[in-house]
Amino acid sequence: MTIATTGGCLCGAVRYTLATAPEGYGACHCGMCRKFSGGIELGIDVPPGGLTWDADETLATYTSSEWAERGFCSRCGSSLFWRLTAPGPMQGLLSLSAGSLDSLAGLALTYECYIDSKPEGHAFAGERPRMTEAEVLEMVKAPPPEGET
Repeated sequence: MTIATTGGCLCGAVRYTLATAPEGYGACHCGMCRKFSGGIELGIDVPPGGLTWDADETLATYTSSEWAERGFCSRCGSSLFWRLTAPGPMQGLLSLSAGSLDSLAGLALTYECYIDSKPEGHAFAGERPRMTEAEVLEMVKAPPPEGET
């Protein structure tokens, strides 16, 4: 089975190609991802340079925090990615919305993050790495949300 390396938005105005086939995807339970995706954000980690935009005239971004931005299609509204903008070794890491891939065949859920923000009714079967908000912020060297220290 061939894992998809192409995808795009709902209307087709934004299209991309991944440099390598993804190995899996993660689930983020944070409040921003829930609002951006309408539920649990399922994302594929893509390193800087790991994606080529084949069509991007309607691609727009929104600065969602001091250290990240989110990308979407300005025509159909499809959520496309979350990207780390904070300086550091992980700057430019992109979490591509898994649902934007042309196919998810052959991919498995490999991790969960912000599990301390997970609604009680959400649960995935199986064992995988799970990180809290504090663990994620430490990993990406990001400041805590405004109002927290």
